Amino acid sequence: MTDPEPCCAAGREENASDRPSRADPDTETTDARTTTAPATDDDPRTDRMVELDGGRFVMGTDSDVGFPDDGEGPAREVTVDPFAIDKYAVTNAEFLEFVRETGYTTDAERYGWSFVFEPFLAGSDRENVIDSVAQAPWWVGVEGADCLHLNGPSTSVLDERELLKHPVTHVSWNDARAYAEWAGKRLPTETEWEFAARGGLEERRFPWGDELKPDGEHRCNIWQGEFPERNTVDDGYRQTAPVNAFEPNGYGLYNSAGNVWEWCADWFSADYHTTGDYDYDNPTGPDQGSQRVMRGGSYLCHRSWCNRYRVAARSKNTPDSSTGNIGFRCVVDLE
Repeated sequence: MTDPEPCCAAGREENASDRPSRADPDTETTDARTTTAPATDDDPRTDRMVELDGGRFVMGTDSDVGFPDDGEGPAREVTVDPFAIDKYAVTNAEFLEFVRETGYTTDAERYGWSFVFEPFLAGSDRENVIDSVAQAPWWVGVEGADCLHLNGPSTSVLDERELLKHPVTHVSWNDARAYAEWAGKRLPTETEWEFAARGGLEERRFPWGDELKPDGEHRCNIWQGEFPERNTVDDGYRQTAPVNAFEPNGYGLYNSAGNVWEWCADWFSADYHTTGDYDYDNPTGPDQGSQRVMRGGSYLCHRSWCNRYRVAARSKNTPDSSTGNIGFRCVVDLE
């Protein structure tokens, strides 16, 4: 399948002229896999996590359903060490606690804007639109949009308490990594993410099997209808869903397909895993790059445009990009 447009995740240009400086800037050689202190018995970090033994599994796919240019294949057998991973994506409430405790400033705030899906833009905020994505005009850059102001500066996650249980969005890879370090955790490698997302089911299209809606039941939050003109909201959610919506996979992970894209630690490459430098034992991406891996798809994914809510699907974005459909979850090392 050929990807016709970058419909599901807008990104800042790799050479953006307005890129703000950071006191501790991300560099092109940041190691994809860092470590944490191993979890101990009764470790509070693992309260909302599942502990996985790791092992061998088949990563990627040879199916023609996906996007070859993304490097989804070839399927290959790899190993991964034991680790613990969040059952849920990090919530708005959890990220706001981090911001309040540390005073952290997100990349969206540093730039002064973030990407909003145009149909969600509050009418009073249309004057704050500064640009749109040429190939995907439904993505607009909006001044004042950030993790607190999801659809423009006139909106706030604090307006609806239920939104505190939804995944945080408008967070860049840099923001996600900062949160993970504060929490004593780290971002998952792409290998860890796929191992956990599969829930023990190898060579299946989704975390629960090959059928999108087994027995007619919605199992994830994606777009229904005709993208981007009409969303029937058959799954019950027009935008994000609570992080515990739908049934978990076989490992107890919620929403590893749809809802929000999830940042991974690795630099993105479409072909690194086909080279002699690739290590099949705890594999990561290359040592350097310009874009980071995102996995899982989002509530904007639709099979006619961005069929990337499959467990083998991949996408990418610059480390300082933020949109209304990118979030993350974290991992902790196990002994």
